[in-house]
Amino acid sequence: MPSISLSVLNKTIVACRKCPRLVNWRERVAREKRSSFKDETYWGKPLPGFGDPRARVLILGLAPAAHGGNRTGRVFTGDRSGDWLYAALYRAGFANRPTSVRPGDGLKLRDCYITACVRCAPPANKPTIQERDNCLHYLEQEVPLLKQVRIIICLGGFAWDGALRTLRRLGHKLERKPRFGHGQEASIGPYILLGCYHPSQQNTFTGRLTETMLDTVLKRARALARRKRSKHLARA
Repeated sequence: MPSISLSVLNKTIVACRKCPRLVNWRERVAREKRSSFKDETYWGKPLPGFGDPRARVLILGLAPAAHGGNRTGRVFTGDRSGDWLYAALYRAGFANRPTSVRPGDGLKLRDCYITACVRCAPPANKPTIQERDNCLHYLEQEVPLLKQVRIIICLGGFAWDGALRTLRRLGHKLERKPRFGHGQEASIGPYILLGCYHPSQQNTFTGRLTETMLDTVLKRARALARRKRSKHLARA
């Protein structure tokens, strides 16, 4: 795989038109808009990752929301899922503020990078298998470019499966496929996967995911990242 920079990869992602169904949907949503956002200019393109390129913790989601990231141009921004996630990142010390509004709002992440398995908003939030596989090619390039990442938080089973597929493509062998679960951990090569329920309204409104549960996963990720760093320094 040719070596490229993260900035070049992000430009490639933003220009992607591999999946006709997703292209049609994201652009249609951007034209028609939601009435509450009728005066806004929608992003309407694939979303690159966002955060600290020297991060040890990577957060992996499913795909942008039609009127969230597809509107604002930043992953997990502009919808209730993002509100939950960024507030938790602030509480855990990964973000300098508890809200994410749009690019250029002053938000900065520390030791954390956020990305998604699928970069375009899919209809009904359900990408096809082919669309997933098309987009995982970008994650396959992105992970090695985030050279310090050792902990991958997978928000939901889709992201868990996407991370496993990506790591296999990168040459990290699995004796057996670990099952997704909230708080589940799996070591694969130099990485540790952490399972976390997705902060969707379906999960947060029903109490399947609480703030405490999300906070606990983020604290665990920080502790594991520090442990990995200590082991690395001890070997150096």
